[in-house]
Formats: sequence, C-alpha cells, structure tokens
Amino acid sequence: MARKTKVANETLAEYLDRMTRVGELWHPEGERIRCVACGHRCLIGEGLRGVCKVRFNKDGKLYVPWGYVAALQCDPTEKKPFFHMLPGSKALTFGMLGCDYKCPYCQNWLTSQTLRDEAAGVLPHPITPEQMLQLAHECGARVMASSYNEPLITAEWAVANFKLAKADGLRTAFVSNGNATREALEYIRPWTDAYKVDLKSMNDRNYRILGGKLQHVLDTIKMVHEMGFWIEVVTLVVPGFNDSEEELREAARYIASVSPEIPWHVTAFHQDYKMTDNRNTTVRDLIRAAEIGREEGLHFVYAGNLPGMVGDWEHTKCPDCQAMLIRRYGFLVLENRLTPEGKCPDCGRQIPGIWS
Repeated sequence: MARKTKVANETLAEYLDRMTRVGELWHPEGERIRCVACGHRCLIGEGLRGVCKVRFNKDGKLYVPWGYVAALQCDPTEKKPFFHMLPGSKALTFGMLGCDYKCPYCQNWLTSQTLRDEAAGVLPHPITPEQMLQLAHECGARVMASSYNEPLITAEWAVANFKLAKADGLRTAFVSNGNATREALEYIRPWTDAYKVDLKSMNDRNYRILGGKLQHVLDTIKMVHEMGFWIEVVTLVVPGFNDSEEELREAARYIASVSPEIPWHVTAFHQDYKMTDNRNTTVRDLIRAAEIGREEGLHFVYAGNLPGMVGDWEHTKCPDCQAMLIRRYGFLVLENRLTPEGKCPDCGRQIPGIWS
C-alpha cells in the first residue's frame, strides 16, 4: 500500500531529506520497494514515504536518515532504563527524528512526531560517528544508546555509530518500542549489546490506537531474547488505559514465559502531549503492578519514576537468598555488592545482565 507524501512540516522535511543516504533494510518488490526496518514493512512507491515519514523511495532506492542528531544527552544508564547493565555508568544517548508510532502520551513527541504534528519541530544538528565517539569519551560514557525517537527507523545510522563504539570498548543499546522485524534485529545484532522493549499494553485495540500491533511486540521480545541481546522490558502504567489487574498479569505472564530472568520495569505515567484526561499513576498503582510481576514469576521487577517512594522495588535483590545486591535512589546507584562476575556475594547465584 502506497503512503502519502504529505507531512506536517514540508520545509523541515525537505531539509531532512538532504540528510539521508541509501539504506540497507529494504528490497525491491515489483515496481515498489519494501522497507523492513520496522513491523509495518511499508511497501513504498516512487516518491512516497513510509509510515515513519523519514524513510522514502527515490529513484527506486530507499533513503534513510543519516549524519545528524536531534537529541543528545549523557545520562545514567539506569535512566534508559537498564538496571542490569554496568550499574552506575553513563550512557551517551542520541536520537533522530520521526517514529513509526503516534502515541498520544509520548514524552519525546517534539522529536518523534516532528513530521506529523505542526506543533512539533526540533532542528537536526549535523554530526559524524567520530564526533559522537569523542563526545562519549568527554562525558565518561561506557554505553552508547539510540533512543528519544524510534531507533529501528534509523537503524543504519545507529549501526554506523555503534561500530566505532564497539571497537573502542563501549557497550551499545537500543531503547525501542519493540515493533521490530527479524531482518532489522539480525542487522543490528553484531553491533548491539542490549535492547529495551516497551510493552505498552496487552490489548491489541490499544496498540492500534498507538499505531502498532501487539503481536509484533510480543514476537520482538521473544526474538530479542533468543538472539542473545540483553533485554529489559518496560510498561508505562497508564490509569484507564492499561492498568487493569488482568492486563498487568497477562503482561508479566508473557514475559515470564519467555524467561523469568528478564527484568520488568513498571513506570509511572504523567499527563503529557495529547493524553491529559487520564490521571497520573500513584505510588500505590505502581507497587501493585510490581507485586503482580513478582506473583507471576518474574525474578526482577522494578517500579520506576518515583524515586524513594516505592520501597525495595527500585533495588536489585538476589532471587534465591534475598540479599540486597544493588541499592538505588531513582537512577542513582548507592551501593553495588555484585561480584565482578555478576554473582550474589552471599549465595553465589549468577545474576543475569552485562556487568563488565
């Protein structure tokens, strides 16, 4: 199905179209081309764009974003959130423009919805992979992450940066909505260590409101785990949208069916962008969601976005002996008792993750 060329900001689109190069995640299909960067698998005719608005067909080739950032920040790795990867480290995190979803509560809508919403608009800043790596050194980062917009739709640019980062000894990560394809995961796997998936709902109707399909995300969680990425899953608990006990149990049960060792982060919603009718998530909401995760067999469940208010749910404990292993306040690591090999110092249990 061909996609319309019209975008909300034609001037910015024209500028962005110059900051592109021929991508790799596509193939010809008849007189059109098939993009395989995300689960939409857009079939794009000449002169048209995919759902994301930033990948387009020109002269029978797929052009993709290249050579810029629209967001760049050096953050705690825990903020991504990765709680089982290099605790206390920093992650140089970059993002581009565009998204394959249209979430009404997106906190990064200024970058993700730039070509869909006339109110959004962040100018890109040219940069090279070499400059990105230098910035990682300057801020003391041990991780480089692609985030802020959906990294799958800019996977070629992420890989270009990750190749240099990996060669220099950094760890690398995708912070993604999970609307992946096997082709995209195989493409990034040699250069990507960790993958965060947003499991936004267990209701396909909800996912269609956001612009996706539930099954694609469930398949991604399974593929990411099977392919050997380090994976952590996040669910933003939105009252009135996805917070029923039945739905939370279903989410936790599915993750546990893939592996009970996958960390599940349940995080607090606050009103943002176009979703201002749903109330904010309370401490009680969050703790109950975390309890459900534990009841359904997950070994590592975390409650986020409310530092110091959720008790032990922001710490890492040994599932076997209940020893305190990593004590946190929000994204700040206060104590780390893991051995260098990632084992509990009290009982010797191996704690899954990336520790070195």
